[in-house]
Amino acid sequence: MKEKNAPFKKIKAISGSGQQHGSVYWKKGAFDKLKQVDSSKPLTEQSQDWFSVKNSPIWMDSSTTLECHELEEFFGGPQRVADVTGSIAYERFTINQIRKISKDHPVEYNDTERISLVSSFMASLLAGSFVGIDFGDASGMNLMDIRKRKWDSKILEWAAPDLASKLGDPIASSTIVGKIHRYFVERYDFDPQCEIVAWTGDNPSSVAGLRLREGDTALSLGTSDTLFGPLSSPHPSDEGHIFCDPVHPQGYMALLCYKNGSLTREDIRNTYADGDWARFNSYLEASKPGNLGNIGFYFKEFEITPKAQPGYHRFDVDGTLQEEFPSKESNVRAVIEGQFLSMWVHSRDIGMKTHRIFATGGASNNRHILQVMSDVFGVPVFVHSQPNSACLGGAYRALHAHIAHGNDATSFDEIMQRGAPFTKAVDPNMDAHAEYNKLAERYKKHEVPLHFVFKKISIWLVDKSSFFFLCFHSIPCHALTGLNLP
Repeated sequence: MKEKNAPFKKIKAISGSGQQHGSVYWKKGAFDKLKQVDSSKPLTEQSQDWFSVKNSPIWMDSSTTLECHELEEFFGGPQRVADVTGSIAYERFTINQIRKISKDHPVEYNDTERISLVSSFMASLLAGSFVGIDFGDASGMNLMDIRKRKWDSKILEWAAPDLASKLGDPIASSTIVGKIHRYFVERYDFDPQCEIVAWTGDNPSSVAGLRLREGDTALSLGTSDTLFGPLSSPHPSDEGHIFCDPVHPQGYMALLCYKNGSLTREDIRNTYADGDWARFNSYLEASKPGNLGNIGFYFKEFEITPKAQPGYHRFDVDGTLQEEFPSKESNVRAVIEGQFLSMWVHSRDIGMKTHRIFATGGASNNRHILQVMSDVFGVPVFVHSQPNSACLGGAYRALHAHIAHGNDATSFDEIMQRGAPFTKAVDPNMDAHAEYNKLAERYKKHEVPLHFVFKKISIWLVDKSSFFFLCFHSIPCHALTGLNLP
């Protein structure tokens, strides 16, 4: 950017987003070294000895099943953990990673001066000082009381020694944490008055980037499907997550993740439509909403919502399990309707009330799929040409903080009224929506027996002096039950 003469001098404020759950461990003495960096040298050359833990755990790390089990046992069960922190214990959530590091690597942990998330780490580099974790990203740690917006003292004491001082207090997402570090002023010619605003996680930042208000739901159709949106009355459960909303100070956001997305849709396209989207769409259009009562569950991979084994499950109008439906049209419609029925049912279970949908991701370009989405939810669907909603959300939040100067009376929504408009893609067919209303209860009934209980199996080694756990990637440990084998 510097080589292309980017106008850094004109930038008034900076914020951004970081991948959720990842953690960075600053070594003792790193604070002073950050302050004293030499602007004539790249940061990579000067930061080699800043970190006590060399390899930062990220969201893909699923090695903390034991710590998740310990947390839920200590705190009164998975629902109690969810009620306070917004989610049941998940392996990728940061407090479980911190506990594991403190136990397995006590020397490195004791040599840690500060623990940041990816988001607060980036803000710290830009501000030249340790920056607190914002409420939005802190919600993805299994540590913060989402209603009090403070670390839960019991979990804090349980997790690791002296953890409160290593984390600092969580901060409001709109906080201006300081001016830009002199390093960036001297090296890149930033304005020394450029403000650094607290960064947040990528999912909360997307709420800002899409300018969502309560009643709005974002639905991202990609390799995995994601549904999220703001809400005022959260209902934490064993599925999905509740985070603090980064742009509505007293609000929350709900998020549901689906591991089976575009790859599963493509598998059905390849099987029944010869790999051709045009033919797939013609089958979808030729079939009737409600699919004559046929309901399908399509899990090419282990599913998260609901927790289910891989497999395709098809039920006819009488509730009888079928190998496949009699027509190509029925099989095509079932994979689309099934996913959106799941989203509609589970989003309501965690307190979401959808009045309009903002569709993103690759499949959002398919008007036939959007029509089914609209019909199932019974609301209009909008699309936007702007990609990278999480990144855009950082820019929007920086603008809001700069104009409001921390004054909550100047709302994010008020400032964003001048944002680029969204385009309405489809309106719902309310007769079709009535059919889906009838299907919803049957869908929930058929889903229940598909839930899969993962078992934690303790297998004794030959000398019976130790054992190991069979762990599953991205599977909440509350679903694991003990079984000892002699």
